[in-house]
Amino acid sequence: MLSIQADNPVIELKSLVKKYGDFTAVDYLSLNVYPGEIFGLLGPNGAGKTTTILMMLGLTEPTSGSVKVCGIDSTRNPMQVKRKVGYMPDDVGFYEDRSAFDNLMYTSGLNRIPPKEGRERALRLLERVGLAEAAHKRVGTFSRGMRQRLGLADVLIKQPEVIILDEPTLGIDPEGVRELLALIEELSRKEGLTVLLSSHHLHQVQQICDRVGLFVRGKLIASGDIDTLSRQLDGAPAHRIELDVATAAEPIEDSIRGMEGVLSVTRKETERLASSQGEAAPVTLVVTSHSDLTAELADFVVRQGVRIHGLRPHRYGLDDIYHRYFEGGETRERMG
Repeated sequence: MLSIQADNPVIELKSLVKKYGDFTAVDYLSLNVYPGEIFGLLGPNGAGKTTTILMMLGLTEPTSGSVKVCGIDSTRNPMQVKRKVGYMPDDVGFYEDRSAFDNLMYTSGLNRIPPKEGRERALRLLERVGLAEAAHKRVGTFSRGMRQRLGLADVLIKQPEVIILDEPTLGIDPEGVRELLALIEELSRKEGLTVLLSSHHLHQVQQICDRVGLFVRGKLIASGDIDTLSRQLDGAPAHRIELDVATAAEPIEDSIRGMEGVLSVTRKETERLASSQGEAAPVTLVVTSHSDLTAELADFVVRQGVRIHGLRPHRYGLDDIYHRYFEGGETRERMG
């Protein structure tokens, strides 16, 4: 994953609020996204993600707070922001009776790119997103996945500094999702593009994002990488390792507890049969930690002269973290 620099954010939101009458769509949102980062804005439908994106683009004004993209105030200078940002909504609009190439050339013209250069960029991007063979086919014949890949080419043709993708995988089959996410990650890693990806799909966000912001009912309730989010969540561990060990004369649990980074060691209640050689059934220990200690734990146990029968590392994912945050968020709102 990318090493994030703590200065000069590409996207900078400070105490951002958007109200529609008595309804608060975005509630004092503060957030930074840094150069070359893939940031996932994760939350259920209706959480306020799209409203936040519209404020970033200067397409709707905040009730209060400030938003800067590439150092430019989006509210005061929306046209300057649009020159530097590529935006792909959840449903990209194209001229259905025109080809993929024609649609890209139209976008190129709108951005005042010279025709020869626009043609070169369009053909290069169609190759990049896997649509070279469909370049001259009518977009009306495209599948949802093909349209989304064309949408990605469409936002890239003006060579933006940052791209904002609103639910880019919506309605795409699993293989299409995998290909699109791989393409987004490749573009960011190889070309240094900053990406803000809005989604309600936990596992898709987890696959490619450097950091994630959890957005619930207009509030950013936590942000960070997976390990950081786990630590913020009431000290919850990020990693769990199940370790099957032979019964030792001296229980090894206390020794493992003394290892640096280990949070807890407990025995898992399981029914295991003794081996055919008459050996005692192995004991299953559950070890939790903030970082991955799988290799260190295995080495430590072997050096203690204890035989390992099985080792099953498990990392807490966004699914675990998000649902616990979401439940906590609902609880805090009810209490408030």
